[in-house]
Amino acid sequence: MTFLNLSAFEIAEKVRSKEMKAEAVTTAYLDRIRTLEPQLHAFNEVFTDRALEQAKAIDARVAKGEKLGELAGVPIAVKDNMLIRAEHCTCSSKILEGFTATYDATVVARLRAAGTVFLGHTNLDEFAMGSSTENSAFHTTRNPWDVERIPGGSSGGSAAAVAARMAPVSLGSDTGGSIRQPAALCGVLGFKPTYGRVSRFGLVAFASSLDQIGPFATNARDCALILGAVAGADGRDSTCVNQPVPNYVDQLGRNLKSLRIGLPKEYFISGMDAEIEKSVRDAVKVLQGLGATVKEISLPHTDFCLAVYYILAPSEASSNLSR
Repeated sequence: MTFLNLSAFEIAEKVRSKEMKAEAVTTAYLDRIRTLEPQLHAFNEVFTDRALEQAKAIDARVAKGEKLGELAGVPIAVKDNMLIRAEHCTCSSKILEGFTATYDATVVARLRAAGTVFLGHTNLDEFAMGSSTENSAFHTTRNPWDVERIPGGSSGGSAAAVAARMAPVSLGSDTGGSIRQPAALCGVLGFKPTYGRVSRFGLVAFASSLDQIGPFATNARDCALILGAVAGADGRDSTCVNQPVPNYVDQLGRNLKSLRIGLPKEYFISGMDAEIEKSVRDAVKVLQGLGATVKEISLPHTDFCLAVYYILAPSEASSNLSR
């Protein structure tokens, strides 16, 4: 069995049951990073020594019979705009080169409590402003499926790391597509949660009314597992919604007969790639086959969305970065 073919759910299950060692899993991923990183440049920094220390500590707790979190021993990569205590955080900018975080972002603290092992910080477009990960001050990340192509952005490093199995799961941030677009380009699952579902405390802000943190994974269960671990109210983020967090994993595979989906007619524009349109409509058919009701709707202001985004995002970025 190769550790690299296991899901995050399987890794945690096997570590908790003593079927495998967290140290062995972490070593396998660090070896994979060492092999592929010279070609892909998915990481800004790899926490080799600290990752192994974290893994050994988890194994020691397992040996003592201690109760461990649902992500015990799962290696994870984190976009380099989220603070990890005692590690550098650069946002792929030389402005922050050498800066060391003095505290954990809320999502990082929650993942740490759940037992994850932090492999390193992943590359991004500088300050998350871009859609190709070519605009990093340090290096250009390559798409694992074809190194002559981009991985998308701004969370290109996080998407590429999961696609190349350099990490089973990762975290990214999404302001105007920075999780969803690189996930699509790298052939992995990326999820931008509803605004307010996940705390942004410890995320270096781009556009505060748009930013959200979300997971990358190779399957829906892992995505749900990570989201469940990081979601929930946080008094340090006033925009974080004070609502209970459901068990997202338990909701997978449920009957969709109560689900209603609106399909905006304005999204199927002239010039849309035929292959993309077919993929979307095929996905809609799958949902209908599972019992969901799909109805065509109209969002008449769609044509103005991009223009509004390019007013809000740069103005908020200017305010945030001035600090």
